[in-house]
Amino acid sequence: MTSRLWKVLCWNVRGVNADKKWNSIRDKVLSSNCDIVCVQETKRVTIDLSFIRNICPQAFDSFVFRPSLGASGGIVVIWKSAIFSGTEIFQNEFAISTEFTSRINDESWVLTTVYAPCTSNGKRDFLEWFKNIQMPDHIGWLIFGDFNLIRKPEDKNKEGVISLKCTILMRPSVC
Repeated sequence: MTSRLWKVLCWNVRGVNADKKWNSIRDKVLSSNCDIVCVQETKRVTIDLSFIRNICPQAFDSFVFRPSLGASGGIVVIWKSAIFSGTEIFQNEFAISTEFTSRINDESWVLTTVYAPCTSNGKRDFLEWFKNIQMPDHIGWLIFGDFNLIRKPEDKNKEGVISLKCTILMRPSVC
């Protein structure tokens, strides 16, 4: 079996509604040479391919998204269809899960992108959902995003903001 390492860029951009932000995102996508882009906190109700062109090079031509609720939230996962076929398999108020199959070696795996809530009740609901995920052992699974949690108070990056950006790789030998 041919193995390949896929590059995934994950970023909480805190809104994508300004030209200046588009250029920053596009520059980071280009410099990272990634294959998949996951953006949390888009603060957008709609996303289409013409909008994707503002933040990603032309090779990124497929996507799934979760709209924001008002001025908060929103997730988009964007990929190169020449490298992957992708299918959304799950979406809720916390996450989007996409099954990817490589067009290079036919390997399949699931990517879950999380944007967890900031409120105490929302965090409790998120952690209950997260605790009860039942992903079969035979499926390669990558889960990451903005979990909006901290381990200790000194981990805070701003006064009044509780945030932990995490990447959790599960069963990496499959990915």
